[in-house]
Amino acid sequence: MNAAAVIGEALVLIGTFFYFLSALGLIRMPDVYNRMQTSTKSATLGSLGVVVGTGIWAIGTSYGSWSWLVKTVTIATFLLLTNPISAHALIRAAYKKGIPLWHGSVVDKYREHLKQEGGEE
Repeated sequence: MNAAAVIGEALVLIGTFFYFLSALGLIRMPDVYNRMQTSTKSATLGSLGVVVGTGIWAIGTSYGSWSWLVKTVTIATFLLLTNPISAHALIRAAYKKGIPLWHGSVVDKYREHLKQEGGEE
């Protein structure tokens, strides 16, 4: 086993840990906004770790090649660019639909912004 395989395995394990945190955030958070925030950040980091780790791991094995790393980095870049944007769109749609914040939430910056702008968009 060479260094690339060990690094790849470590990245896959770290990504799996972030997947676990994402699932835990979905269970533990009180409202849709907190759930989306925790699951998006953790799932994005988990996906990056697993996908890039798989590419590096493939280099360290006998059947792998550098094309695996190029493909996985391309996929990771796409995920990094699209996951936060899609989560933002979903959270904004939930807010505009009127889904309430958790009663313990003390700050609503978006409502403050809308009041400053002079009303709804």
